[in-house]
Amino acid sequence: DWLLGPAPCAITTLISTVALSKMLSLASASTLSLAPAALMRAPAVRTAAPVMESKAELESLAGKLNPVIGYWDPLNLADYDQWSQGQEAAIGFLRHAEIKHG
Repeated sequence: DWLLGPAPCAITTLISTVALSKMLSLASASTLSLAPAALMRAPAVRTAAPVMESKAELESLAGKLNPVIGYWDPLNLADYDQWSQGQEAAIGFLRHAEIKHG
């Protein structure tokens, strides 16, 4: 008896359970597509344009934020210009990477 596998009524129950779960997932997906507009959020809008800083502005900011250490750039990353887009673009890229990756 155990070699024949599960009883036919158990297989029928399993198939009907799978079919019911698929129908429920389709019903919930169609309900979401009819959601009222009040429940949908508007995309975020940037309020200010990104600000790129120059090396002089970095030195000034460093002196204000920590007067003991001041400006410290041992690798000269402020002068780094990998893509020939200028110093401000390089500083903006490095600040973005610092914020993103810590």
